[in-house]
Amino acid sequence: MKNRRLYPAITFVILFSLVTACSPAVVSTPTETATATPIPATPTNTPKPTNTPKPTETPNVVATQKYDEFNVLIEKLQKDGNIPTTAGETKELDPFNEAWAQMNWFDAWLYDNINSDFVFKARFKWESALESPEESGCGVLFGGQENNDFYAVFLTNGRIRFLMKRGANLYNVGKTNGSGVVSYDNPAEAEFILAVSDQKAYILADGEPTLYTLSADQTAKGGFGLSLLSGTNKDYGTRCEATDMMLWTAK
Repeated sequence: MKNRRLYPAITFVILFSLVTACSPAVVSTPTETATATPIPATPTNTPKPTNTPKPTETPNVVATQKYDEFNVLIEKLQKDGNIPTTAGETKELDPFNEAWAQMNWFDAWLYDNINSDFVFKARFKWESALESPEESGCGVLFGGQENNDFYAVFLTNGRIRFLMKRGANLYNVGKTNGSGVVSYDNPAEAEFILAVSDQKAYILADGEPTLYTLSADQTAKGGFGLSLLSGTNKDYGTRCEATDMMLWTAK
């Protein structure tokens, strides 16, 4: 099992209207729209006791199983050609729980900078204060740059929403295979897996695959974090919780 490293969530606010900024699906070239144990004392003339081994720490069975299951996933993704290697570093990320109340806008919280070949797995739970909200859900931001360019993908109640920001504009990222269509109630819960490599993004939403092609001239390397897309202004808006989060990055 690889070393566990946790990163605190640093707020990284990104606010862009999705209503006016999204465009039709694009592939490689987007089209713009808007303590050690103490040694016991030995009495005088008493034979010194033999050393006993220091007890080992009780293994965390749940954590070990979590890493083992994630490693199986990494091996399968490599075998299927979605990532180039199984050599890399695995981290367990701190749980995420945030809410955002601004309809058709999204917010993001940055964890770390990572390279362009990575796999992310999480259990997403989301709900909106409005019974029938506009499109809303949990998501991931990656490829974040100093100039604020990035990719963002959201698992919503009705579809996978995949966006790329370049300059002042947002674009849809084009599908290569799969429908990208999902169906969840409010509240919703799903397993989400994202594997990115070679300008491709392979997504599993409760086991249903969709493959996307990233822009040839925009890197997936950079800032990585969690994001949520709000579907209502009412009360808390949309709440997103992400648990069992594992992140693998290639060496």
